[in-house]
Amino acid sequence: MNKASCMAIVLALSLGAGQAVAAGCLKGAAVGAVAGHVAGHHAVAGALVGCAVGHHRAKEKAKRSAEERAAAQAQ
Repeated sequence: MNKASCMAIVLALSLGAGQAVAAGCLKGAAVGAVAGHVAGHHAVAGALVGCAVGHHRAKEKAKRSAEERAAAQAQ
């Protein structure tokens, strides 16, 4: 991985530096980078997409957890 690729990853990850914003991003970026590298040396693109997918999945999981807690408290 060259210096420009590393800088792009650092920049992408630092844009959402807040803890709530970064939920799932690092794990998704790691998985995406590996998948992108294996699929034709596109680790940076894979990391960016993986970050977005990981964040989305974490957000959905948090939403489901909040709904389950609200339903449990209502009973």
